[in-house]
Amino acid sequence: MSLLIVLISFFAGVLGSILGLGGGIIVIPFLTIFLGVEIRYAIGASIVSVIATSSGAAARYVRDHMTNVRLAIFLEVATTTGAIVGAIISSFVHSRILYFIFAVVLLHSAYMMWKRGQESKKGEAVVVGKGHKWAHFLKLHSHYPDYHLGRPVEYLVENVPLGFFYMFVAGILSALLGIGSGMLKVLAMDSAMKLPIKVSSATSNFMIGVTAAASAGAYYMKGDIKPAIAAPVAIGVLGGSFMGAHLMHKMQGALIRKIFIVVLVLISVQMGLKGLSV
Repeated sequence: MSLLIVLISFFAGVLGSILGLGGGIIVIPFLTIFLGVEIRYAIGASIVSVIATSSGAAARYVRDHMTNVRLAIFLEVATTTGAIVGAIISSFVHSRILYFIFAVVLLHSAYMMWKRGQESKKGEAVVVGKGHKWAHFLKLHSHYPDYHLGRPVEYLVENVPLGFFYMFVAGILSALLGIGSGMLKVLAMDSAMKLPIKVSSATSNFMIGVTAAASAGAYYMKGDIKPAIAAPVAIGVLGGSFMGAHLMHKMQGALIRKIFIVVLVLISVQMGLKGLSV
């Protein structure tokens, strides 16, 4: 069973590091649906896996200047606060409600990602908008090296207050669902703040570990982190995150977006059925 968890977690780490979602998006459904693990223990293991994903992928993205570090540090104020709030209220939320929250958030994220893709007809390598005044003041605008295009890509940061609010909500859901809130982080940066999908993914990977760490202590104190489950998950996810970070550099932004949408829809259906006890 441990070997199977390591293998699945490796795949989760690859996918999670490419999409900026953390390994929890695959680990939680696998542990609960196929292995029958109680969702709270699965969430505890997923919190650990999210930290592992961030540790593996974020280092590569920061080194290659894919991550907007200034933006990540600014937004972590909101996500960390939200994670603490979520950890406090997690004991009062029924397991079935958690499944439904998971499913609804995933479906909404998939729709918003598809909508953003339809709006990007000119391609993500084209600078649009004027940038938000907060972004100018905090110097959040930046650029990243697109190895697929073979040149640096400039981008501006829009709608900073809205993105900050999204991050607070993402932090709450991170603690409740154990998914690192990567889906809402990518959604906020891609849809609200108008960042390129590769920058959104890389910056999300940088942030999810910090957000998960803020709530990991609370889950450990409650006894929801079981070493027999969390250890093989962390090993597999860490290895997969290194592989995913290498692959993401060579992929087209449009392909990453399509994979994101497909994964979110599939997992949301699975978790919705679990919530209905089907």
